[in-house]
Amino acid sequence: MTAPEKFPAKAPGLADFLCFAVYSANLAFGRAYKPILDELGLTYTQYIALVALGDGDEQTVGALGEKLFLESNTLTPLLKKLRRAVRRHRPRRRFPRRAAIGDQAPRQSGPRHARRGKGVNERADRRM
Repeated sequence: MTAPEKFPAKAPGLADFLCFAVYSANLAFGRAYKPILDELGLTYTQYIALVALGDGDEQTVGALGEKLFLESNTLTPLLKKLRRAVRRHRPRRRFPRRAAIGDQAPRQSGPRHARRGKGVNERADRRM
């Protein structure tokens, strides 16, 4: 009977790591979405924030952050930038600073981001 080997005969390669597969898939999605979102003037993070805001009204920044796995120090500047974009395209409305943010989501008749953003997923899928 021989003693078991301490080390495997061959070290695992990069393709053997699940984390690398997830990382590669993330890069592939980024490449598929980037040209489409560039046309809209959005980053992927801004896009998913808009999609999440469309899930329902009366969302708090904290709840949105949990949904998107983003900390408030990342999410707050992103929301402020989106708010400025919405204000450029809609009549001025008063929004409570730290209250619910769901009513800030652009609707179909809102800014060009909302109108032209329709079909982003389908277009990205065709690029994959």
